[in-house]
Amino acid sequence: MTGQAFSLSGLVLLVALPAVVALSATLTAVVRRYALAARLLDHPNERSSHSVPTPRGGGLSIVVVCLSGTVLMALWRLLDVRLALALCVGGGAVAFVGWLDDRGQLAVRWRLAVHLAAAAWAVYLLGGLSSVQMGANLLAPGAWGYVLGVVGIVWALNLFNFMDGIDGIAASEGTFVALGCATLWYLSGASTGTCVSALILGAACCGFLIWNWPPARIFMGDVGSGFVGYTLAVLVIGAQRNVPVALHIWLVVFGLFALDATLTLLRRSLRGERIYEAHRSHAYQHLARYWGSHRRVTLLATMLNLVWLLPCAALAAVFPAWAAWILAIALLPLAAVLLAAGAGRRETPTCS
Repeated sequence: MTGQAFSLSGLVLLVALPAVVALSATLTAVVRRYALAARLLDHPNERSSHSVPTPRGGGLSIVVVCLSGTVLMALWRLLDVRLALALCVGGGAVAFVGWLDDRGQLAVRWRLAVHLAAAAWAVYLLGGLSSVQMGANLLAPGAWGYVLGVVGIVWALNLFNFMDGIDGIAASEGTFVALGCATLWYLSGASTGTCVSALILGAACCGFLIWNWPPARIFMGDVGSGFVGYTLAVLVIGAQRNVPVALHIWLVVFGLFALDATLTLLRRSLRGERIYEAHRSHAYQHLARYWGSHRRVTLLATMLNLVWLLPCAALAAVFPAWAAWILAIALLPLAAVLLAAGAGRRETPTCS
């Protein structure tokens, strides 16, 4: 089934997206009530960007909505069974270890082991990364497609966790990336199931955002951030099977988060810092402290996504032979802006 025409079931799901938003918001309220009763709170410390104890683990609502939607789509034969298994089994495992970490610190080695296993599971089921558009030709990665797929999934899910550091930014990014990719992939000929899965993810993130918008009343937590990053990366591999430019589209749309996290990681690594330790040296964190506002930074990120990255991604979809050049044109100026904003810069003692 291709993205050239939605089936009746696909149209029903599209019409039902507002209900998905409402369901996600309602479940987030339930999780928040549980977190408050269980004292599952994120207490401020010297590495935090918040000032009051706040419930965490709210991303569980996103997990429940998306996994339920995936199961229903598979039962309705809207979604390829291999993609459904990759999303449900791998995504469920990533969410589970994230939930355990939200309830109490889990050793990095155990989290990474599950992340690698979930990524390998998805890549095995989907047959690795498919041919990628490079100019007028298609580049078949072969066995490297499996390696790149695993590395890409693990990086994406941890990247989302790194970037979930101020109110609203991860949920708004998840909404934007999922809805943006779903639209552009569909117009490029991706399968209906892949596109609708991305739409459901975007709607679920939007419902959670109602509670996470600055000032946040609940945090996404590792259960949500890891799951969102994993799901987005797996959907890219699924879309790439029909759309050789799907990876370019995703990299452009995801560029703000990917660059801030990657540049910060590289600069911290060069200083010999432990990259897995909590810190506040991402560009968005520097800006939040400088402006004294999470809302302004989240709005700025949204504006950059809509005004710069989405049009560039649309151009990549329309002109696939130029997609690699468009990717460079979109991300290089953004990288310069993020470095100027402090991505990876050491925190100063005056920052609170």
